[in-house]
Order: sequence, then C-alpha cells, then structure tokens
Amino acid sequence: MARWGKAGFLDRQQVYRWETERRVPTEWLPFIEQVLQLDLSGENEAPFADTVASVMCLGGRDVLDRRQFLTASAAVGLAALDLPDAEAVTRRANRPGPVAVGMGEVAAVRTMTTTLGDVASELGGGHARHLAVRYLTIDVKRWLDGRYADKVGRELFAATSELVHLIGWMARDEGNHGLSQQYNLYSYRLAAEAGENELAATALRGLADQAIDLGHIPTAVRLAEACEQRGRKLTNPKALAYYRNTFARAAAADGDHTTAAKLLTFAQTAIERAPTQPGQSWASHYSHGRWAHEAGMIHAQMGSLAAAEEHLHLALDIHGLDRKRTRAIVLADLGHVQLKRGNIAQALATWSEFFDCADGVQSVRINDGLTNIAARLPGLPDSPAAAELGERITARG
Repeated sequence: MARWGKAGFLDRQQVYRWETERRVPTEWLPFIEQVLQLDLSGENEAPFADTVASVMCLGGRDVLDRRQFLTASAAVGLAALDLPDAEAVTRRANRPGPVAVGMGEVAAVRTMTTTLGDVASELGGGHARHLAVRYLTIDVKRWLDGRYADKVGRELFAATSELVHLIGWMARDEGNHGLSQQYNLYSYRLAAEAGENELAATALRGLADQAIDLGHIPTAVRLAEACEQRGRKLTNPKALAYYRNTFARAAAADGDHTTAAKLLTFAQTAIERAPTQPGQSWASHYSHGRWAHEAGMIHAQMGSLAAAEEHLHLALDIHGLDRKRTRAIVLADLGHVQLKRGNIAQALATWSEFFDCADGVQSVRINDGLTNIAARLPGLPDSPAAAELGERITARG
C-alpha cells in the first residue's frame, strides 16, 4: 500500500507510525480491515492496541513467510510490564459475530494445544509450528471474532494465550528469538486481559528465560522478578518452583549468587510438595526432572560442579525424562559438566547417549549441544570413543 509522492496513496513513514502505534489509521482503517480480514471495530476509541488483532497480524505474516526473522530486543520483553487492557474481553463479548462460540470451542483449542505441544516436546519445535500458526489464524480467529458471553470470552482468551505461548516456544526452539518474543508478549497480554494470573506469570517466565539466553540480563532479572511476584498469589507448587527457578537462573547470570541460592531452596521446597502427575496448565507440566535439570545448570553457573552433576543425574536417573528432545538436552549438559570436572571418559559416554536421543529431533537446543561437543572434541586425547563421536558428528552434519 505504501508509495511515495502521490496524492491518495500512503507513504512508508505513515505505515511506520501505525506499526509503532504513534498514529491511528482512521481513514484507511476500512481498507486495512478488508485486506487483512480483521475486525478492528472500537479500536480507535480504546487506549490500547487490540491484542487479538495484533497477534493475528503476526500469525498472518508468519504463515506467508515462515522464514521471517525478527530482531530480538530487551525492549520487547520489557513491554510486558506495561498495564494490560482491562476491557479487552468486554469489548469483544456480547457483540454480533459470524459464529456462536461456547465452551466446546474453548476445549477444542486446549486439546489442540496439548496435542501440538506433545509433538513439539518429543521432536522439537521445528516439526509442527506451521500447523499451530495456521490453526491460530484460521480456526481460533474465527471463534475470537464470533459471538460469546463474557465468561466464555475470558476462557477463550486464556486458551488462546496458551496456544500463542506454545507457538512462541516453538519459534524459540527453531532459533527465531525475535518472533518468539512477539508471540510470548501477546501470550502475556491475552492472559492478563483474561484475568488468568498463572498464565500471565508463565508468559513472563518465558520472556525472562529467553532474555537470559539473549544476554539481556537486567531485563531478565526484572521480568523474572515480576513473574515470581505474580506466582506468590498461586497455590500450585509446580508453578512456584517453575518461576523461582527462573528467577534463580536470572540472579545467577547477574552474579547475585546469594539471591540465586535462596531462590533455589524455595524452588526445591515447592517441587517437593508437588504431585508427580502433570496438571492441565503449562506450569503444571513442570516436572521434578525439569526442575532438577534447571537447578543443576544454575549450580553450574555458580561454579558448584559437583552439585550440578548430582542434579543432572537426578533428572535422568531418578525422575526419568521420557521426551527425546528433553533427555538429549540434559545429556549434552551433563557431558559438559563431567568434562569440566575432568571426567573425560564419562563425558564421551554421555555424549554418545546424547546422539542416540537427538536422532530426528529438530531443535536449536540440540544443534547448540552438537556444536559445543564438536568444538570441544579436538582438544581431547585420542581414543576410540572420541573417534566414534567425531564420525557421528560428521555423519549428522
């Protein structure tokens, strides 16, 4: 739509102002709604951008160009700390729409999210993200634009938040951090607008954890603290352990080992009170094995290698991680810890098991593990085990 120097046409600066929410496209709004198949009624009078419309625009671009890479930034994560739109659900509820929506549609979204999440957990986020995005932008969009009461609307927003969070996790697992940040931000806003405190805290947790990986440590600390503060209102012990371990990881990355150690203790107390069976929510799937893995890596960050190895063995041997992707990631980390402790033979054996688990998994975490092993292998003494690993690296490449 953007062209330079002709009356009746837009210029790129105008479009940029819309994208950055500095201007509202008043006279062009009907054309935008028609081209993008959006319903933005009521948005001009609202002080907030419509989260549903925004996430559908993001998903639409994602469908058209699955190779798009957005730049990750600390500012995107911090945007989650802004006040949510308290009237978002109310504006969409009880209005005319093309289809009637009830709790059956909400249940369908949650079932699809669980199914797609199971596939991604086993085989990596690269396997099914395009399916999740199409489901969001076609089926879920039709229901969000439909007719529903306020109560159903809040449940639908919450279910959509879970699906969007999964898509963000998938994008991150593919290595597309900028796209992942955007989805996680919208997941948070949808959850906050629905009044779902646990879902909102989980989205903040995802943004905080990602900020650590990106090296945005001050941002990570702020997001992790906000997440943990929201979590204090919850009674779900798995959620408490989940959020406090993330805050501990951020504190450790920031060099605050005292706070990190205290939060690790709080997280352990919470997970010890948690049932072993997973619940319904994302945070309720936080297992004892995942807690042990994350705690082990926090100990490694703080230089406590013996405690790190103990926790990683706990994750693998006692609580048994049954997902190929997750188990492979833990094995890669365990091998690095063993190598740092001088146990070369153990590290090589652990990495050999990593290759067995990683076969067929599409995940940037697996690729990172492979790259790190390949970088360390030339510095190790020659041995049959090292030679075999070298051959497997070459074959996988």
